[in-house]
Amino acid sequence: MTKTPFFIIEAPSVLGLFPKGVERLPEALLEAGLADRLDARLGGRIEPPPYSSERDPDTLLLNPHAIVAYSIALADAVGTVLDEGGFPIVLGGDCSIVLGNLLALRRRGRYGLLFIDGHADFYQPEAEPAGEAASMDLALATGRGPRMVTNIEGKAPLMRDEDVVAFGRRDAAEAEQHGSQRIEHTSIEMIDLVSVRAIGIDAAAACAVRHLSRPSLDGFWIHLDADVLDDAIMPAVDYRIPNGLSWNELATTLRTSIGSGRAVGIDVTIFNPRLDKDGTIARTFVEVLAAGLAGHAR
Repeated sequence: MTKTPFFIIEAPSVLGLFPKGVERLPEALLEAGLADRLDARLGGRIEPPPYSSERDPDTLLLNPHAIVAYSIALADAVGTVLDEGGFPIVLGGDCSIVLGNLLALRRRGRYGLLFIDGHADFYQPEAEPAGEAASMDLALATGRGPRMVTNIEGKAPLMRDEDVVAFGRRDAAEAEQHGSQRIEHTSIEMIDLVSVRAIGIDAAAACAVRHLSRPSLDGFWIHLDADVLDDAIMPAVDYRIPNGLSWNELATTLRTSIGSGRAVGIDVTIFNPRLDKDGTIARTFVEVLAAGLAGHAR
């Protein structure tokens, strides 16, 4: 097998969250050496439309029209990398950028999603206190929510339930307390943190990849939210919850995913450099991403 070139796309959108530091994620990881470690090419920067803190009265979301426009622009950029035979590494931004990445794949065929996130991100607009799409992105991607955002380009759903693995989630009690719709009541494959601890990281990662390597799928995308990591080692996120994966467990999950030869791209979201005063967390994050992704071959 030959190496597939990495292309880094900067996607500093906080349209689904708030502009308090997450928009600096691409800059921080690039300054910490991510492109050099992976010998990656720079694939451009997609600037988001202006942010508004006003909640849309029709959808109850922040910036829904801007999120749709941004998703289309990001999908175009990701699609260009895929057409050139590259492996896109999309640096967010908040979790709403996953919609653009999945739109790029939905234009091409049927793909799966490895959703590595401490939260299920399955809120409905009525239950999300601030209207933040970053708390609803998996729900939106699977067709749940305002049609304007779920049916971009008439391609709803961007991802079928049965083609998703939610990995490392640990916010079940909090989500239920706040009235989130239940991801447990869907056919989404759930390998939450409790399951990871029960069977071990190697078996858990292998199970996820096996589910996403079915012949009916053309490959799978990896969504990585930094808050899947243990709060003790990744405090540089805006919505903190106790526990989480270790650095080694994340590296193992990425290595297993990439080693399958079926992963086609990844996005990295939610890490907030403003909460990493000396850059130590960014440097460690880059080391782990490099360790997990460097063995990629197609």
